[in-house]
Amino acid sequence: MELSNIVIDIASAAAIVAILMPFLIGYLVAHKEGQSIREEGPKWHEKKSGTPTMGGLLIILATAVTSLWVGLWQGQLTHSLLITTFVIVIYGCIGFIDDFIKVFKKRNLGLKALQKLILQIIVAAIFLYVYNNDQFPMNFSIPGLFSIDSAVIFILFTIFWLVGFSNATNLTDGLDGLLGGLGTISYATYGYISLYQNRIDLAIICFAVVGALLAFLVFNHKPAKIFMGDVGSLALGAGLATISILLGRYWSLLLIGLVYVIETASVMLQVFSFKVFHRRIFKMTPIHHHFEMLGWNEWKVDIVFWIVGIICSGIYLILFM
Repeated sequence: MELSNIVIDIASAAAIVAILMPFLIGYLVAHKEGQSIREEGPKWHEKKSGTPTMGGLLIILATAVTSLWVGLWQGQLTHSLLITTFVIVIYGCIGFIDDFIKVFKKRNLGLKALQKLILQIIVAAIFLYVYNNDQFPMNFSIPGLFSIDSAVIFILFTIFWLVGFSNATNLTDGLDGLLGGLGTISYATYGYISLYQNRIDLAIICFAVVGALLAFLVFNHKPAKIFMGDVGSLALGAGLATISILLGRYWSLLLIGLVYVIETASVMLQVFSFKVFHRRIFKMTPIHHHFEMLGWNEWKVDIVFWIVGIICSGIYLILFM
């Protein structure tokens, strides 16, 4: 894939978001449909209440439209491109339902956890069906240690991977610009890996997401004019998990997506510590709020976490490419 084609791919997705986002923001503001800030969050976030959300709708639209037309143009409308686009779109739909309930139905909790989990598992199962039909290897392995030729273990792992990372990016989306920046870094890294492995179909998707996120950051950096919402955050994590599996590099996501892992781990450790020892490890979780409570402003948290994301991606590329 030539550099000029990559630029076109990125520019196409960015243009869709940049052109349509002002209209989406205007519609939501006019109808007074904004995000409700959770009560247990930092008190200074209360001023964000009422900020439009569901900006992820346009990230998904831009990614899908660009991936399909560029894939057609480049002769890369493969099953991998289509199923990855499908996963991103449908996980986005799950997030949209969640956001819709929160924003329009005024139920701050959105979908119940079990409802969301069932929907996430169903989409992961559809991905596995296509993956198996395309005769990709369904064996589970840990590089340097062992490989197990077991479809059952691979199926369970894949479901865990998609559900886990979609929720991990959802937890990470708690500050203006945080997930937008991290997502740009992660997808750009997988775009490079895709090119390295001559998986042009997956590179097209990765760079489409990069373009969409870059344009979204124009509206989402502090102070945010619109939030991504679950519609965007769930889709981004599911997309990363899907791409890592299709590239045969699923463990790479533990390093490239280390910030998402740490964010999730901080919540799990906090809950475990409080229930067992009745003590909190962090001032607040996910961990980006802990740093806020220490006096860091949002920009400082964003920049430090983005740098960590860049360093982790760089380490992976240096050591494993």
